[in-house]
Amino acid sequence: MGVLNTKIASKDLLMLAQEKSLSSRSELVENISDLFLSPEGRLNEHERALMNDVLLKLVSTVEKKVKKELSRRLASSDDVSPELAAKLANESIDIAGPMLTKSGVLKDEQLIEIVRNRTEEHRMAIAIRAHVSEDVSASLIENGGEDVVEALIRNDDAELSELSIKYLVAESKNVDRFQEPLLNRQDLPAELACRMYWWVSAALRRNIILNFNVDSTVIDDAIEIATKTVLQDQGSIDSIMRTALNLARELARKGELNILFLRRCLRQEKINLFVAGLSEMTGLDVSIIWRAIRERTGESLAVVAKSLDIDRDSFASIFLLIIQSRSGGKARTTNLVNSILTLYDNIKVKNAKIAVRYWQRDFGYQDAIIEIRNAG
Repeated sequence: MGVLNTKIASKDLLMLAQEKSLSSRSELVENISDLFLSPEGRLNEHERALMNDVLLKLVSTVEKKVKKELSRRLASSDDVSPELAAKLANESIDIAGPMLTKSGVLKDEQLIEIVRNRTEEHRMAIAIRAHVSEDVSASLIENGGEDVVEALIRNDDAELSELSIKYLVAESKNVDRFQEPLLNRQDLPAELACRMYWWVSAALRRNIILNFNVDSTVIDDAIEIATKTVLQDQGSIDSIMRTALNLARELARKGELNILFLRRCLRQEKINLFVAGLSEMTGLDVSIIWRAIRERTGESLAVVAKSLDIDRDSFASIFLLIIQSRSGGKARTTNLVNSILTLYDNIKVKNAKIAVRYWQRDFGYQDAIIEIRNAG
């Protein structure tokens, strides 16, 4: 089919548009789309407005295969008006798909309207666009199902606001499929990655431990100290643990709280004093320490120990003593110990310190611990 003469008068073009036969209208639509894509040069402003106006009037009257071809061909054109692009983007997904995924002329408000009112397939096409703004992403998160949200998270070109990321991190506690793509995003703050540590799989925990790193100057020491005080003064601490904490603080004041003391506590089966001592040394709430030593894999304990730069042999000894206290000394531990020591060797002290400092500050972590405990 030949390219329509770009100098055709508007009245002649409109006369062609008045042809009633389906074939005539389809032919006109195809000719105009050829004109948009003509290698002979871009349309001037008047021609572009005329072509868009005619197509906008005709697109509802031509057969489906013509609409599909029109959407496919014009999806990458900058000459298409936002109104015409939106018209095609609101058609059934087999027509709308190319426009939704490729068109750069669609405005955010048009995309958001489609997200709210069209199908999940339309939302998916928008979620994988080459660029998705924060506002459109927020609408997809609000209106889309898990498939759409996961696709959005995996889209490196999708912008997520701070609020959206925080919401998705919270959702990842219950939606496992969000966890891995969130941890692979470049815009996920280390603070939120450290928060996710407590509910992701072992493999993803290692990702956090080994890969997340931030400049320690971002940590507000004043907030850290205040948080430490609040957590350790919680009324939920029972009298035995409170006594152990008071003793640990007194030993720390005298300079007698160290790794040798912690190992001696474990050998003497004074587990509460061990927990209190480790809590005092790290500034972590006792509930976090209890959580760490109850984990079979020992990964949380490895992070805590590495933050204190405990040597490998001392950590191995502590880990073995904890296993024995849980199992009465009957557990077969060779593979488990080898695995955790390999991880321990690979954890950077700096990363471990950062993780622990985030855990010190994170009031929300306490709620996460309670949820994990209740779900267990």
